[in-house]
Amino acid sequence: MSNFLQVTTVADSQEAAARLARSAVGAHLAASAQVIGPVMSVFWHHGELGDGQEWQVVLKSTMSRYADLRDHLLSEHPWDNPEITAVEMIDGTEAYFYWLRNTVES
Repeated sequence: MSNFLQVTTVADSQEAAARLARSAVGAHLAASAQVIGPVMSVFWHHGELGDGQEWQVVLKSTMSRYADLRDHLLSEHPWDNPEITAVEMIDGTEAYFYWLRNTVES
C-alpha cells in the first residue's frame, strides 16, 4: 500500500470547482489539482433521477493529509452532501511522490 491518494469531488460550475482546487492546494492539503469538465452526470437526488453538467476536481495528496483535505472540502463546498472520494495511487515515480509528500507534509 502506498501513502498517496487521488481525491475527487465535483461541482456545478467551473468557478466553484476552481475555488475548491485553489483553496485545497493553497492550504497545502493537496500538492496539485486539476479541474476537468464539463461532464454530463446522471444521478439520483431526493428520490428523483436527474442529470446535469458538473466539473470534476482531481486532487493529489497523502493518506496522512486526507482527513484534513476531506474536512476542508466539506466546509468549502457549496453542496450539503458533496461527493468526495479517494483512490490509492499504487504506482508512480519516486521523484513525483517525493515532491507530493514534501508539498503537503512540510
